[in-house]
Amino acid sequence: MPGQVETELLTAFARFAGPVRGVGVTLISAFGVLSVPTDVLPLGLGLFGLVLIGAVADFRSPRAAFALSIVRVVALCAAQEQFGATGAWSLNVLTTTAITLQWEWGPKVTVPTTAALLTVYLTAVWGDGGVALRVVVECVLARLALLLLRRSSRRVDELRTRRAALERQEAVALERRRREREYLALLHDTASATFLVVAVNGRESDPAEVAGYARRDLELLTGGSGVPRDSAVDVGSSLRAVVERSPLEVDARWESVLLPASVALALVRAVREALTNVERHAGTGAARLRVRATAGGVEVEVTDAGPGFDVGAVSDHRRGLRGSVVERMAAVGGRAEVTSRPGRTTVRLAWPDD
Repeated sequence: MPGQVETELLTAFARFAGPVRGVGVTLISAFGVLSVPTDVLPLGLGLFGLVLIGAVADFRSPRAAFALSIVRVVALCAAQEQFGATGAWSLNVLTTTAITLQWEWGPKVTVPTTAALLTVYLTAVWGDGGVALRVVVECVLARLALLLLRRSSRRVDELRTRRAALERQEAVALERRRREREYLALLHDTASATFLVVAVNGRESDPAEVAGYARRDLELLTGGSGVPRDSAVDVGSSLRAVVERSPLEVDARWESVLLPASVALALVRAVREALTNVERHAGTGAARLRVRATAGGVEVEVTDAGPGFDVGAVSDHRRGLRGSVVERMAAVGGRAEVTSRPGRTTVRLAWPDD
Protein backbone atom coordinates (compact mmCIF):
# COMPACT_ATOMS: atom_id res chain seq x y z
CA MET A 1 0.00 0.00 0.00
CA PRO A 2 1.50 3.40 -0.97
CA GLY A 3 2.66 5.61 1.87
CA GLN A 4 1.64 9.18 2.50
CA VAL A 5 4.42 10.84 0.48
CA GLU A 6 4.00 8.43 -2.44
CA THR A 7 0.24 8.94 -2.44
CA GLU A 8 0.67 12.72 -2.41
CA LEU A 9 3.14 12.46 -5.31
CA LEU A 10 0.79 10.36 -7.44
CA THR A 11 -2.09 12.68 -6.61
CA ALA A 12 -0.04 15.71 -7.65
CA PHE A 13 0.97 14.11 -10.96
CA ALA A 14 -2.61 13.09 -11.70
CA ARG A 15 -3.87 16.55 -10.77
CA PHE A 16 -1.40 18.59 -12.84
CA ALA A 17 -0.85 16.33 -15.87
CA GLY A 18 -4.16 17.38 -17.44
CA PRO A 19 -3.66 21.15 -17.02
CA VAL A 20 -0.06 20.86 -18.26
CA ARG A 21 -1.31 19.01 -21.35
CA GLY A 22 -4.14 21.49 -21.89
CA VAL A 23 -1.86 24.55 -21.70
CA GLY A 24 0.89 22.93 -23.79
CA VAL A 25 -1.40 21.73 -26.54
CA THR A 26 -3.18 25.10 -26.66
CA LEU A 27 0.11 26.98 -27.13
CA ILE A 28 1.28 24.50 -29.78
CA SER A 29 -2.03 24.82 -31.61
CA ALA A 30 -1.93 28.62 -31.50
CA PHE A 31 1.38 28.58 -33.35
CA GLY A 32 0.03 25.82 -35.60
CA VAL A 33 -2.92 27.98 -36.69
CA LEU A 34 -0.52 30.81 -37.57
CA SER A 35 1.34 28.49 -39.94
CA VAL A 36 -1.82 27.22 -41.69
CA PRO A 37 -2.30 28.38 -45.34
CA THR A 38 -4.99 31.01 -45.82
CA ASP A 39 -7.21 28.81 -47.96
CA VAL A 40 -7.61 26.23 -45.18
CA LEU A 41 -7.64 28.71 -42.28
CA PRO A 42 -11.30 27.95 -41.39
CA LEU A 43 -10.35 24.30 -40.94
CA GLY A 44 -7.41 25.30 -38.77
CA LEU A 45 -9.62 27.52 -36.62
CA GLY A 46 -12.13 24.69 -36.24
CA LEU A 47 -9.40 22.34 -35.05
CA PHE A 48 -8.15 25.03 -32.68
CA GLY A 49 -11.67 25.21 -31.24
CA LEU A 50 -11.58 21.43 -30.72
CA VAL A 51 -8.23 21.87 -28.95
CA LEU A 52 -9.72 24.49 -26.63
CA ILE A 53 -12.64 22.21 -25.77
CA GLY A 54 -10.18 19.44 -24.96
CA ALA A 55 -8.11 21.88 -22.87
CA VAL A 56 -11.16 22.72 -20.78
CA ALA A 57 -11.68 19.00 -20.17
CA ASP A 58 -8.00 18.68 -19.23
CA PHE A 59 -8.68 20.99 -16.30
CA ARG A 60 -11.94 19.39 -15.21
CA SER A 61 -12.42 15.72 -16.04
CA PRO A 62 -9.59 13.18 -16.54
CA ARG A 63 -11.83 10.63 -18.29
CA ALA A 64 -13.33 13.16 -20.70
CA ALA A 65 -9.84 14.62 -21.26
CA PHE A 66 -8.51 11.17 -22.15
CA ALA A 67 -11.19 10.66 -24.81
CA LEU A 68 -10.86 14.19 -26.20
CA SER A 69 -7.05 13.84 -26.32
CA ILE A 70 -7.37 10.88 -28.66
CA VAL A 71 -9.99 12.65 -30.78
CA ARG A 72 -7.78 15.75 -30.92
CA VAL A 73 -4.71 13.86 -32.17
CA VAL A 74 -6.73 11.85 -34.73
CA ALA A 75 -8.41 14.99 -36.08
CA LEU A 76 -5.11 16.84 -36.44
CA CYS A 77 -3.49 13.87 -38.16
CA ALA A 78 -6.43 13.59 -40.57
CA ALA A 79 -6.24 17.29 -41.51
CA GLN A 80 -2.46 17.58 -41.48
CA GLU A 81 -2.08 16.73 -45.17
CA GLN A 82 -3.97 19.91 -46.06
CA PHE A 83 -1.76 22.05 -43.80
CA GLY A 84 1.59 20.99 -45.21
CA ALA A 85 3.90 18.08 -45.57
CA THR A 86 5.86 18.46 -42.32
CA GLY A 87 3.15 17.39 -39.86
CA ALA A 88 4.73 19.49 -37.08
CA TRP A 89 1.43 20.55 -35.49
CA SER A 90 0.03 17.05 -35.16
CA LEU A 91 3.39 15.58 -34.13
CA ASN A 92 3.91 18.06 -31.29
CA VAL A 93 0.37 17.55 -30.04
CA LEU A 94 0.84 13.79 -30.24
CA THR A 95 4.12 13.97 -28.27
CA THR A 96 2.68 16.23 -25.56
CA THR A 97 -0.38 14.02 -25.24
CA ALA A 98 1.59 10.77 -25.05
CA ILE A 99 3.99 12.11 -22.42
CA THR A 100 1.35 13.56 -20.10
CA LEU A 101 -0.77 10.42 -20.34
CA GLN A 102 2.14 8.51 -18.75
CA TRP A 103 1.61 10.57 -15.56
CA GLU A 104 -2.11 9.92 -15.34
CA TRP A 105 -2.63 6.34 -16.43
CA GLY A 106 -0.87 3.02 -16.04
CA PRO A 107 1.01 1.13 -18.76
CA LYS A 108 -2.03 -1.05 -19.50
CA VAL A 109 -3.76 2.08 -20.83
CA THR A 110 -0.89 4.18 -22.16
CA VAL A 111 0.98 1.50 -24.15
CA PRO A 112 -1.90 0.54 -26.50
CA THR A 113 -3.09 4.14 -26.66
CA THR A 114 0.35 5.46 -27.66
CA ALA A 115 0.77 2.67 -30.20
CA ALA A 116 -2.61 3.44 -31.77
CA LEU A 117 -1.89 7.18 -31.96
CA LEU A 118 1.50 6.53 -33.56
CA THR A 119 -0.14 4.26 -36.11
CA VAL A 120 -2.69 6.97 -36.96
CA TYR A 121 0.04 9.59 -37.30
CA LEU A 122 2.35 7.47 -39.46
CA THR A 123 -0.55 6.46 -41.66
CA ALA A 124 -1.91 9.98 -42.13
CA VAL A 125 1.33 11.90 -42.41
CA TRP A 126 3.54 9.19 -43.94
CA GLY A 127 6.24 9.79 -41.34
CA ASP A 128 9.34 7.72 -41.00
CA GLY A 129 10.44 5.34 -38.26
CA GLY A 130 12.56 8.02 -36.60
CA VAL A 131 9.42 9.86 -35.54
CA ALA A 132 8.00 6.75 -33.92
CA LEU A 133 11.29 6.07 -32.13
CA ARG A 134 11.38 9.63 -30.81
CA VAL A 135 7.86 9.40 -29.38
CA VAL A 136 8.57 6.00 -27.82
CA VAL A 137 11.81 7.24 -26.19
CA GLU A 138 10.10 10.34 -24.81
CA CYS A 139 7.26 8.25 -23.37
CA VAL A 140 9.70 5.78 -21.81
CA LEU A 141 11.68 8.64 -20.24
CA ALA A 142 8.48 10.18 -18.86
CA ARG A 143 7.48 6.82 -17.35
CA LEU A 144 10.98 6.28 -15.88
CA ALA A 145 10.96 9.76 -14.33
CA LEU A 146 7.65 8.96 -12.64
CA LEU A 147 8.95 5.59 -11.42
CA LEU A 148 12.11 7.16 -10.00
CA LEU A 149 10.11 9.79 -8.15
CA ARG A 150 7.78 7.09 -6.82
CA ARG A 151 10.76 5.09 -5.63
CA SER A 152 12.22 8.13 -3.88
CA SER A 153 8.91 8.96 -2.23
CA ARG A 154 8.51 5.34 -1.14
CA ARG A 155 11.95 5.54 0.45
CA VAL A 156 10.91 8.70 2.27
CA ASP A 157 7.80 6.92 3.54
CA GLU A 158 9.93 4.03 4.79
CA LEU A 159 12.29 6.41 6.58
CA ARG A 160 9.38 8.27 8.15
CA THR A 161 7.83 5.00 9.31
CA ARG A 162 11.14 3.87 10.76
CA ARG A 163 11.63 7.21 12.48
CA ALA A 164 8.13 7.06 13.95
CA ALA A 165 8.84 3.56 15.25
CA LEU A 166 12.09 4.74 16.84
CA GLU A 167 10.30 7.69 18.43
CA ARG A 168 7.67 5.34 19.85
CA GLN A 169 10.39 3.06 21.20
CA GLU A 170 12.16 6.04 22.73
CA ALA A 171 8.93 7.26 24.32
CA VAL A 172 8.31 3.79 25.77
CA ALA A 173 11.87 3.67 27.10
CA LEU A 174 11.52 7.11 28.67
CA GLU A 175 8.24 6.12 30.28
CA ARG A 176 9.81 2.91 31.56
CA ARG A 177 12.72 4.85 33.07
CA ARG A 178 10.32 7.37 34.59
CA ARG A 179 8.36 4.55 36.21
CA GLU A 180 11.57 3.00 37.47
CA ARG A 181 12.63 6.31 39.04
CA GLU A 182 9.19 6.69 40.58
CA TYR A 183 9.34 3.19 41.98
CA LEU A 184 12.82 3.76 43.41
CA ALA A 185 11.66 7.02 44.97
CA LEU A 186 8.59 5.31 46.40
CA LEU A 187 10.76 2.49 47.70
CA HIS A 188 12.97 5.07 49.41
CA ASP A 189 9.94 6.73 51.01
CA THR A 190 8.34 3.50 52.22
CA ALA A 191 10.28 0.30 52.73
CA SER A 192 13.67 1.92 53.35
CA ALA A 193 12.13 4.30 55.90
CA THR A 194 10.52 1.36 57.70
CA PHE A 195 13.82 -0.53 57.70
CA LEU A 196 15.52 2.55 59.15
CA VAL A 197 13.00 2.67 62.00
CA VAL A 198 13.70 -0.96 62.81
CA ALA A 199 17.46 -0.44 62.55
CA VAL A 200 17.43 2.59 64.86
CA ASN A 201 15.04 1.23 67.50
CA GLY A 202 16.20 -2.35 67.34
CA ARG A 203 14.42 -4.55 69.84
CA GLU A 204 12.52 -1.57 71.21
CA SER A 205 10.48 -1.37 68.01
CA ASP A 206 6.78 -2.06 68.44
CA PRO A 207 5.99 -5.09 66.22
CA ALA A 208 2.42 -3.92 65.69
CA GLU A 209 3.61 -0.48 64.64
CA VAL A 210 6.22 -1.95 62.29
CA ALA A 211 3.58 -4.28 60.83
CA GLY A 212 1.32 -1.29 60.24
CA TYR A 213 4.13 0.53 58.45
CA ALA A 214 4.80 -2.58 56.35
CA ARG A 215 1.14 -2.92 55.36
CA ARG A 216 1.00 0.72 54.37
CA ASP A 217 4.26 0.42 52.40
CA LEU A 218 3.01 -2.69 50.61
CA GLU A 219 -0.22 -0.95 49.70
CA LEU A 220 1.65 1.99 48.21
CA LEU A 221 4.20 -0.17 46.38
CA THR A 222 1.52 -2.37 44.80
CA GLY A 223 -0.75 0.54 43.92
CA GLY A 224 -3.53 -0.58 46.20
CA SER A 225 -4.64 2.86 47.32
CA GLY A 226 -7.79 2.56 45.20
CA VAL A 227 -7.69 6.20 44.08
CA PRO A 228 -8.13 6.69 40.31
CA ARG A 229 -5.12 8.56 38.95
CA ASP A 230 -7.27 11.01 37.00
CA SER A 231 -9.73 11.85 39.77
CA ALA A 232 -9.69 15.25 41.51
CA VAL A 233 -8.17 15.26 44.99
CA ASP A 234 -8.00 18.01 47.62
CA VAL A 235 -4.27 18.33 48.22
CA GLY A 236 -4.84 20.01 51.60
CA SER A 237 -6.81 17.08 52.94
CA SER A 238 -4.20 14.69 51.56
CA LEU A 239 -1.39 16.54 53.33
CA ARG A 240 -3.29 16.60 56.62
CA ALA A 241 -2.60 12.89 57.15
CA VAL A 242 1.12 13.45 56.48
CA VAL A 243 1.26 16.24 59.05
CA GLU A 244 -0.64 14.26 61.67
CA ARG A 245 1.66 11.24 61.30
CA SER A 246 4.86 13.28 61.39
CA PRO A 247 6.74 13.31 64.71
CA LEU A 248 7.59 16.95 64.05
CA GLU A 249 5.69 19.92 65.32
CA VAL A 250 4.39 21.22 61.99
CA ASP A 251 2.93 24.70 61.62
CA ALA A 252 0.65 23.90 58.69
CA ARG A 253 -1.56 26.29 56.77
CA TRP A 254 -3.16 25.45 53.48
CA GLU A 255 -5.79 26.45 51.02
CA SER A 256 -8.23 24.03 49.41
CA VAL A 257 -6.86 23.10 45.99
CA LEU A 258 -8.23 20.33 43.77
CA LEU A 259 -5.58 18.53 41.74
CA PRO A 260 -5.36 15.34 39.66
CA ALA A 261 -4.78 12.35 41.90
CA SER A 262 -1.37 11.62 40.37
CA VAL A 263 -0.19 15.18 41.07
CA ALA A 264 -1.58 15.17 44.61
CA LEU A 265 0.13 11.84 45.25
CA ALA A 266 3.48 13.21 44.04
CA LEU A 267 3.08 16.30 46.25
CA VAL A 268 2.18 14.21 49.29
CA ARG A 269 5.19 11.95 48.83
CA ALA A 270 7.53 14.89 48.20
CA VAL A 271 6.27 16.71 51.32
CA ARG A 272 6.61 13.55 53.38
CA GLU A 273 10.21 13.15 52.21
CA ALA A 274 10.94 16.81 52.99
CA LEU A 275 9.54 16.42 56.53
CA THR A 276 11.55 13.21 56.95
CA ASN A 277 14.72 15.11 56.02
CA VAL A 278 13.85 17.81 58.57
CA GLU A 279 13.38 15.12 61.21
CA ARG A 280 16.69 13.45 60.40
CA HIS A 281 18.97 16.40 59.72
CA ALA A 282 17.57 19.72 60.98
CA GLY A 283 17.56 18.86 64.68
CA THR A 284 14.85 21.39 65.42
CA GLY A 285 11.86 19.08 65.87
CA ALA A 286 9.67 21.58 64.01
CA ALA A 287 8.82 22.64 60.48
CA ARG A 288 6.48 24.97 58.66
CA LEU A 289 4.17 23.91 55.81
CA ARG A 290 2.39 26.34 53.50
CA VAL A 291 0.03 25.42 50.65
CA ARG A 292 -1.12 28.22 48.33
CA ALA A 293 -3.35 28.07 45.30
CA THR A 294 -1.92 29.64 42.15
CA ALA A 295 -3.38 30.34 38.73
CA GLY A 296 -4.34 26.84 37.62
CA GLY A 297 -2.10 25.07 40.11
CA VAL A 298 -0.55 25.03 43.56
CA GLU A 299 2.62 25.99 45.41
CA VAL A 300 3.83 24.15 48.50
CA GLU A 301 6.67 25.16 50.84
CA VAL A 302 8.31 23.16 53.62
CA THR A 303 10.64 25.27 55.77
CA ASP A 304 12.80 24.53 58.79
CA ALA A 305 15.19 26.56 60.94
CA GLY A 306 17.99 24.02 60.98
CA PRO A 307 21.70 24.59 60.36
CA GLY A 308 21.29 24.27 56.61
CA PHE A 309 23.51 22.50 54.09
CA ASP A 310 25.23 22.93 50.74
CA VAL A 311 22.64 21.86 48.17
CA GLY A 312 25.24 21.59 45.40
CA ALA A 313 27.36 19.22 47.47
CA VAL A 314 24.63 16.57 47.78
CA SER A 315 25.73 13.42 45.95
CA ASP A 316 23.76 12.27 42.93
CA HIS A 317 23.55 8.85 44.57
CA ARG A 318 21.39 10.28 47.37
CA ARG A 319 17.83 9.65 46.22
CA GLY A 320 16.09 11.62 48.97
CA LEU A 321 16.07 15.09 47.41
CA ARG A 322 16.82 14.14 43.81
CA GLY A 323 14.64 11.07 43.40
CA SER A 324 11.88 11.51 45.95
CA VAL A 325 11.40 15.26 45.49
CA VAL A 326 12.89 16.81 42.35
CA GLU A 327 12.38 13.95 39.85
CA ARG A 328 9.01 13.05 41.32
CA MET A 329 7.65 16.54 40.73
CA ALA A 330 9.18 16.73 37.25
CA ALA A 331 7.49 13.43 36.37
CA VAL A 332 4.02 14.96 36.87
CA GLY A 333 4.84 18.24 35.13
CA GLY A 334 5.86 20.22 38.20
CA ARG A 335 9.12 21.45 39.67
CA ALA A 336 10.96 21.36 42.99
CA GLU A 337 13.54 23.84 44.27
CA VAL A 338 15.65 23.45 47.39
CA THR A 339 17.41 26.44 48.94
CA SER A 340 19.38 26.33 52.15
CA ARG A 341 21.42 28.59 54.38
CA PRO A 342 22.16 28.55 58.10
CA GLY A 343 18.88 29.01 59.96
CA ARG A 344 16.57 28.40 57.00
CA THR A 345 16.06 25.56 54.53
CA THR A 346 13.14 25.68 52.12
CA VAL A 347 11.77 23.03 49.80
CA ARG A 348 9.46 24.73 47.30
CA LEU A 349 7.13 22.57 45.18
CA ALA A 350 5.05 23.97 42.32
CA TRP A 351 2.60 22.51 39.84
CA PRO A 352 2.34 23.02 36.94
CA ASP A 353 5.86 24.06 36.00
CA ASP A 354 5.28 27.48 34.43
